[in-house]
Amino acid sequence: MTKTLSLGYSPCPNDTYIFYALTHNKVTIPEHTIVERLEDVETLNQLALNGLLDLTKISYHAFGHLRDHYALLHSGGALGRGCGPMVIAPVPTDMESLRGKRIAVPGKLTTANLLLQLYGTGYEELLILPFDQIMPALKRGEAEAGVIIHESRFTYRQAGFHEVVDLGAWWEEESGLPIPLGGILARRDLGAETIQSIDQAIRASLEYARQHPREPRTYIKNHAQELDDKVIDAHIDLYVNDFSLDLGEEGINAVETLLARAEARGLIPASRLPIFLG
Repeated sequence: MTKTLSLGYSPCPNDTYIFYALTHNKVTIPEHTIVERLEDVETLNQLALNGLLDLTKISYHAFGHLRDHYALLHSGGALGRGCGPMVIAPVPTDMESLRGKRIAVPGKLTTANLLLQLYGTGYEELLILPFDQIMPALKRGEAEAGVIIHESRFTYRQAGFHEVVDLGAWWEEESGLPIPLGGILARRDLGAETIQSIDQAIRASLEYARQHPREPRTYIKNHAQELDDKVIDAHIDLYVNDFSLDLGEEGINAVETLLARAEARGLIPASRLPIFLG
């Protein structure tokens, strides 16, 4: 009997590119069908916290709160170098000047906010907004600075904003590791065999997109914030890489290091379970 699995991911080009084949019957999971749900990353975080998704893209910050109920998959995530969140402001400033000031973030449980908190203390006055509303809010003067992700990384200068710090570059210098942004989780109660099949299918979905790079384009554009092909290509090139196929040893080390540092700072609860199932 076929079972339905709910799969949540963002409308951003890297996710729609990766999951196109899986959600358009180009790749299948034996004895399972997929029903996708596209939401911004913080909505996905909250849905997972309430156990409402079988599979989901997640911020690694949120994963720190979900380890007892969800296991990490090896494929499908966003991890790399030169692709981290950035703090921007309407006027030139520095991080020291922003202590105690209001900072817009794309969700309390996003990795963007986790990196902001790991950067230092004094950045707890937050304005929580969907990622695509951060720059408009800064223009309206609702916050002194904002942490941007996704396509905003490619458009903030044209919109008149100034970089304060690249949190991804800071993490890479601080840890020597790539930055874990988001991973794919599966409910632990699905069992190791099903989770392995899902992991293999997600890898196959990405491989299909790489073999047919133009085929997912209409689907990607139906959901993207920016429709310019150059922006879409830059987004996919930046966030989809070999770590998306398989985290590998270096990727796993990066995830475990991020979670350990967050746990040590009391930003996430402790967990005794391994991040993978089986």
